[in-house]
Amino acid sequence: MTLASNEISWLIGGPQGSGVESAANIFSRACATLGYQIFGKREYYSNIKGEHSYFVVRVSDKTIRSNINQVNLMVAFDAETVFRHYSEVIKGGTIICDLDLFDAKLDEVRTIDAPFRARLLDQLNKDSIIVQDVLDLAKQNGVRLCPISFRSVLSSVADQLKMPHLKGMIRLFNVLGVSFSLGIMKMPSQSLLESIDATFAKKQSVAELNKNAASYAYNYAAAKFDDFPRLLKPTSKNPQTILVQGHQGTALGKMACGCRFQSYYPITPASDESVFLESNEILDVKENRPGSTLVIQTEDEISAMGMMIGSALTGTRSSTSTSGPGFSLMAEALGWAGINEVPIVITLYQRSGPSTGLPTRHGQDDLLFAIHAGHGEFPKIVYASGDVEESFYDTGRCFNYADEFQLPVIHMMDKFLTSSVVTCKKFDVDKITISRGKLLEKIDGKYKRFAFTEDNISPRSKLGLEGGIFWNTGDESDEEGHITEDPEVRIKKMDKRNSKLSVVLQKIPQDEQAVSFGSLDTCVISWGSPKGPILDALEMLKEEKIEVGFIQVKLLHPFPADRVKSLLKGVKILVDIEANQTGQLGQLLKQHVCEPDYYVLKYTGRPMTSTEIYESLKKITEKKAQKRQVLRHGA
Repeated sequence: MTLASNEISWLIGGPQGSGVESAANIFSRACATLGYQIFGKREYYSNIKGEHSYFVVRVSDKTIRSNINQVNLMVAFDAETVFRHYSEVIKGGTIICDLDLFDAKLDEVRTIDAPFRARLLDQLNKDSIIVQDVLDLAKQNGVRLCPISFRSVLSSVADQLKMPHLKGMIRLFNVLGVSFSLGIMKMPSQSLLESIDATFAKKQSVAELNKNAASYAYNYAAAKFDDFPRLLKPTSKNPQTILVQGHQGTALGKMACGCRFQSYYPITPASDESVFLESNEILDVKENRPGSTLVIQTEDEISAMGMMIGSALTGTRSSTSTSGPGFSLMAEALGWAGINEVPIVITLYQRSGPSTGLPTRHGQDDLLFAIHAGHGEFPKIVYASGDVEESFYDTGRCFNYADEFQLPVIHMMDKFLTSSVVTCKKFDVDKITISRGKLLEKIDGKYKRFAFTEDNISPRSKLGLEGGIFWNTGDESDEEGHITEDPEVRIKKMDKRNSKLSVVLQKIPQDEQAVSFGSLDTCVISWGSPKGPILDALEMLKEEKIEVGFIQVKLLHPFPADRVKSLLKGVKILVDIEANQTGQLGQLLKQHVCEPDYYVLKYTGRPMTSTEIYESLKKITEKKAQKRQVLRHGA
């Protein structure tokens, strides 16, 4: 596969803590400033410093929603990046590599795990290798090498600025790598400098230092390597496009829809959302809708869940944000919220399990867990967003669902979404509506918190409302909330609560339950973050005159069987694509609708690329595929 002439796939790698993410943000912002579309994803190990970290940024002048397998420009300022990623650089691509690394031995890179080391040695059929060996192999495969001594360039910058202490400041290597890249692509240097200013806006002295280093590195690379085949020139820019990090979609959605309390305990990758909320606790959304959100870091997830429930009982829109292990601790209190019909929203950022699993890696392992979490039977909604733009509007919907149906809502996100950097349409606050359901502002007559009503949703008082006295207990209760074990009341209360699932399916609009992107003879069905790679893969197939449909299921519980059946009408081959080992959506489909004909699954901890989905679907359309395909791309 080759990349389009107007497209660049750029990879930068280095040790965790060396500024790889900052470098990628500078690169992404600079390209977005010129009008390009961006899709970037970060991969890193679960340690603070030292292990391998890398960022892949795809740049195009057309809409893109995912990464691809190929890289045509790589920056490596450590040996591990070369060893791990040299083979991803395609023919005609370029590797910018620190000249001082060429003699580095594979056996001396202690952060490379033994299985990868063994595979690499076997691949090259050698007992030991150095960086020069794999670079020579890349060159034989048509890759262009741009060797640069990062230390020499840094030394020259130090001499130019008369700041000798800079010569040992290797943390500037990340900015040098970005600047080398943009220099050989002849991108207008002003965009680079403006991006650095924006990235270090609160650290002016740091910004100036980085800009000086960037200017020298940019000019150095532009003069030394003047025949790079792909140039980045300004393109038409849509003023309604923004560059956003994944977790900001849900955070901004919470501000806009009136969430005013969030509790959390730090956990990867969910913490980014709460940290962003903490950094923007007072933000004007509109004239009469300030975005002030009280954020509290608790001692554990049990406490976070309890505080959120307590806040919701006051009538405040309340949420928490967590990942799989933290959600496990919340399960008991989730049942308490269920029996007491408390409207809460849990943003569940999935990662790979079980146990601690792969704590900084991607996965969609928690779908069935979210649906069945909590002992006993009680209603909840499980809802999934497919991309960052969706997550903003879906967050508002989730809070409305919680209030209208008076039950817990679990909003499914994942590590791939939260750690992505993307361009998307500017979020429109006017599209966020606020519906508080049957939340009372005053009480007339005798009040019963759990009164039996025609739709089984009771008028809801809040703590402190005059006349709105109610009792909450973890035990079964009567209409007022008093504990009871009467069998007839038990039946009525259980039926009252669980009948809400039917109401949910009736009242949530069909296009919020599942979305069709064209239902054809061969059709993909999926949920959550595979949406972007799937849509890009379908466009690639369409260029080859291969038409494949796609259905995105957003409401996972209660499962919208009637909606999905209607969308699948006429489909002859159904392909389930998701990032887990057991095909959890496929299990729901088998239970409620039909069993998929094929499964395309990935559970390496790395997100799917459009390339590997394209290849899998092409095999299926050519009738060359096995029923179950496991995707493996990613270092």
